[in-house]
Amino acid sequence: MGFKCGIVGLPNIGKSTLFNALTQTAAAEAANYPFCTIEPNVGEVGVPDERLSKLAAIAKSGQLIPTRLTFVDIAGLVRGASKGEGLGNQFLGHIREVDAVAYVLRCFEDGNVTHVEGRIDPGADAETVETELMLADLDTLEKRRANIEKKATTGDKEAKGQVAIIDKALALLREGKPARLAELSAEEEPAYSALQLLTAKPVLYVCNVDEPSAATGNAHSRAVEEKAKLEGAGCVVISAKIEAEFASLAEADRIEFLKNIGLDEPGLNKLIHSGYALLDLVTYFTVGPKEARAWTVTHGTKAPQAAGVIHTDFEKGFIRAETIAYDDYVGLGGETGAKNAGKRRLEGKEYVVKDGDVMHFRFAN
Repeated sequence: MGFKCGIVGLPNIGKSTLFNALTQTAAAEAANYPFCTIEPNVGEVGVPDERLSKLAAIAKSGQLIPTRLTFVDIAGLVRGASKGEGLGNQFLGHIREVDAVAYVLRCFEDGNVTHVEGRIDPGADAETVETELMLADLDTLEKRRANIEKKATTGDKEAKGQVAIIDKALALLREGKPARLAELSAEEEPAYSALQLLTAKPVLYVCNVDEPSAATGNAHSRAVEEKAKLEGAGCVVISAKIEAEFASLAEADRIEFLKNIGLDEPGLNKLIHSGYALLDLVTYFTVGPKEARAWTVTHGTKAPQAAGVIHTDFEKGFIRAETIAYDDYVGLGGETGAKNAGKRRLEGKEYVVKDGDVMHFRFAN
């Protein structure tokens, strides 16, 4: 089960520098001109989780395997992308393929790095990106509605339901609001999701600040944080330049580097965790002498489907899940201690997996 978070923004805001640091590769060329990233670059990153190390130490696991999150670096957008300006069609097409969107916003002053619109205003940059996505959604939906409405007039009940769903999105978009703000019932959510609207995807604002502002932020990033708070969106402050330098350091030098600039952890960890939360994901663990491994599922996933993430046969033949809460596993010294204390539970098909569960699945071949 793969989860993708797209990194989007205007050209020259540090997007590709951030991606390079994030994946610790040089896959995305960082250069001072628009469209240096022509094709989307894809990088998988391990999700930092101290719990995995603690579980492995207790079980004396030979290997640690973190769960992973995929980031996609998408070519810079410019005003008019919804009408095909710049690399508009490619840009919009690549966004449709991701599960969530991280808007990277320029929150630093630097006369040597040109801004595509000649000013530093992260709020306006965010609006430019979102407006293009809304215009693209509006155009797509208006065309789709015209076709479906013809079926609805013949009495087709499914078509009538689709028109009603589309109209909810159109009402927001025509008011200049993103489709993710729609108020939906549980029954409406699957049909709404099937529309694959760009602005229905969850959003995280990433404030790319200068090096001195990495620990405290600055006036630009604080304005974005306020915007995010009003919208109920996530927000992370990060310095792409610092993260790129951090990624190039030897492991032994990293702690001292962070200490010198006043950071407890790399900003990339915050970004990864924020992306994980944005996608509404939880982690469960499988632990044994061979390996301790973290697995990703969406919040609300039931035990058989969680088992299916490991192997489809586990889901098909699911019998039960032996489950220990993380705190019980650690506090009681592992599986044997948890079992002796009555903290190992046998859960059935309706059990909803909780973040931190240590699980062992029983299944029939």
